[in-house]
Amino acid sequence: MTTPVTDFVTVVEVAPRDGLQHENRIIPTDLKVAWIDALSETGLPVIEVTSFVRPDRIPQLADAEQVMARIRRHPGTRYTALVPNLQGLLRALVHSPDAIAVFTAASESFNHHNIETDIEGAFERMTPVIAEARRRKLPVRGYLSTVIGCPYEGWIDPGRVASLTERLLALGVDEVSLGDTIGVGTPRQVRALLAAVAERVPLTRIAVHFHDTYGQGIANVLTAIEAGIRIVDASLNGLGGCPFAPGASGNVATEEVVYLLEGMGLPTGINLPNLLAAGDFLRPALTHPEMSRLAHVPRTSRWLDPERPQGDPTPGGLC
Repeated sequence: MTTPVTDFVTVVEVAPRDGLQHENRIIPTDLKVAWIDALSETGLPVIEVTSFVRPDRIPQLADAEQVMARIRRHPGTRYTALVPNLQGLLRALVHSPDAIAVFTAASESFNHHNIETDIEGAFERMTPVIAEARRRKLPVRGYLSTVIGCPYEGWIDPGRVASLTERLLALGVDEVSLGDTIGVGTPRQVRALLAAVAERVPLTRIAVHFHDTYGQGIANVLTAIEAGIRIVDASLNGLGGCPFAPGASGNVATEEVVYLLEGMGLPTGINLPNLLAAGDFLRPALTHPEMSRLAHVPRTSRWLDPERPQGDPTPGGLC
């Protein structure tokens, strides 16, 4: 059953964390800060700024403290950080994030490769982090990776995902982001996954996080929206991937998600031209083309205007 497409969708920008962690070079701190400041001028409601992980594990984010301390915070935006354990939380708290995120996976093998423990070990690590965050009245997001496919175990049972999602919410997280980490899912699998999850928890507390490895990202976003999801993770320019997931490429691009949602009449509060300008800002520092198709559309295109024409196109010849 579809949901009427009339309500606000929260787009969570994950490029500064999930996007940059997969880059093959270190982006200078000054550029990161200026880029995040540009993102703050787009109307994005949530920006995941960085991750307080061990620098030897993710050297691209070794400057987490400096970045969090230097960004200019826009009053309409929440600035969040990923933390792997209690030590990471204490590092993050010094810089007053608006929320924190914890993480695990639906695959035992992926957990071992990513965080060197199994699912139970991940929950043991998360429990004190969530408890301390709740004590401080700090919102907590839970990431659940490899919810459709795992590079080591293959397809993942939706029932397992639903059970782990329910467990995360019971532990005290405010919302769970379901991640197709290697981008193998199709709309049919997304529908089955969300149907299984909806039997256990309300979809109002669920976000989706799609990678676009097999070109299914936007189709999967649309499928999730039709199922009732109203929180969507995305990464500007389609940046991202996972260093511990062979074959994983970029996330679904924020600009493509915003173009889709606004074109469907679903408000996001995000200024698309400003978003594209923020994407241009980082381009000189990248060593590869952007994954996003929209990033390469001429900025003079009338279709990028927030008031772009709706309805049927003008009749014309085939091309």
